[in-house]
Amino acid sequence: MSPLFTTTKVFSGAVALRVIFLLYGLFQDAYSLVKYTDIDYMVFTDAARYVSQGLSPYERETYRYTPLLAWILIPTSWPGSFWFSFGKILFAVSDIVAGWFIFMILKAPEGGAMSTERALKYASIWLLNPMVATISTRGSSEGLLAVMVVALLWAITRKRIVLAGVLLGLAVHFKIYPFIYGASIVWYLESSQPSTSVNQRSPASAAISHNMFSIGSIIDFFNRSRVNLIITSLATFTSLNLLMYAIYSKPFLQHTFFYHLTRIDHRHNFSPYNTLLYLSSAAPERVSSLKLESLAFIPQIAISAILIPVALAKKDLAGTMLAQTFAFVAFNKVCTSQYFLWYLILLPFYLPYSSFLSSPRLGILALTLWISTQALWLHQAYRLEFLGLSTFVPGLFISGLLFFAVNVWILGIMVEDIGARGLTQKRRDGSEAEKIIDTQEGL
Repeated sequence: MSPLFTTTKVFSGAVALRVIFLLYGLFQDAYSLVKYTDIDYMVFTDAARYVSQGLSPYERETYRYTPLLAWILIPTSWPGSFWFSFGKILFAVSDIVAGWFIFMILKAPEGGAMSTERALKYASIWLLNPMVATISTRGSSEGLLAVMVVALLWAITRKRIVLAGVLLGLAVHFKIYPFIYGASIVWYLESSQPSTSVNQRSPASAAISHNMFSIGSIIDFFNRSRVNLIITSLATFTSLNLLMYAIYSKPFLQHTFFYHLTRIDHRHNFSPYNTLLYLSSAAPERVSSLKLESLAFIPQIAISAILIPVALAKKDLAGTMLAQTFAFVAFNKVCTSQYFLWYLILLPFYLPYSSFLSSPRLGILALTLWISTQALWLHQAYRLEFLGLSTFVPGLFISGLLFFAVNVWILGIMVEDIGARGLTQKRRDGSEAEKIIDTQEGL
């Protein structure tokens, strides 16, 4: 009997799934009052049409993205329904390319050296996921970003540091949040040169080594890989921004970057800040000069860009990137279903050693709570937006807090798992080192 998970079956299934959703979307858009196409896709295509006419994409109100996206989608302004769907097809293809990178990383020694069948099983979490296929075929651009992120991880595992720097700079320009990966990657890229053992050091050098701020330790920190990554990522990010600023001036900076610092978005928002943002938008003149929408970044950045990288990056880079993204989304002042794709792309690298699989009861409980608290929030949102009932307090507020609490609990388990994986790896490396020493002494 042939195996269920083969490269042909999984990738053919991934393509078929997206083709089915694309065709169904055309049918629903043509015959239903409720459209399949995401409103964001209409914003993208409108901006692309402005660009094709030699105008700024920011002529389209609510376009808050890099002009690169509008440039890529210029074919959607060409006549014909096929060209209008060009972006959806591109995003769906991006999904599949991202899935291929997942598969390749899992098969590589750095990613676990899995067999083809096992790697395909975990890659299918992304490739055969209906939620992923739905979001991309509705016209969300998250698939493009997913390719950049997983390609970045692939480049790091293959020691292609310059390529990784270019991808990191491009990803941060495309959408701000991937900057959090910079800290993890820099921390992960330790020098491959073995350090002198304590027993081989002189008393003077051993004393100096205790000074973590010594000149030597600083020089050691900025090894070739780290310097190359920092220079290429900053050069890519800066070059793209200077080019866009030269063409579109201040509107580029305002809509692509500054807008997100003071963004108030209280619709379709699972965040615990949802109700507070609504109050801020409803009565801005009554709100303190201390803006909540700006202060919300403090715990979010502290956890996702500083604490998690420092604690975990050297133990498992892919797992750390997942924990960072999960924390960033959970603590973000705006949290929508599309944002879940940001961490779902990294889930296949963590699940093989996670407590959620080793303890099925825990996994089922976590998934049940994660879905049920979302459903509770969506029920309150339905009553608000479709029935016209005021459910902000306590309905939406309490359900948002419950969903946040579940996410924090899941994040805690992730952090514990990744930390334990690092300890296991250290014990394994220590045992191998002892065997080598014993062998040498025997000789």
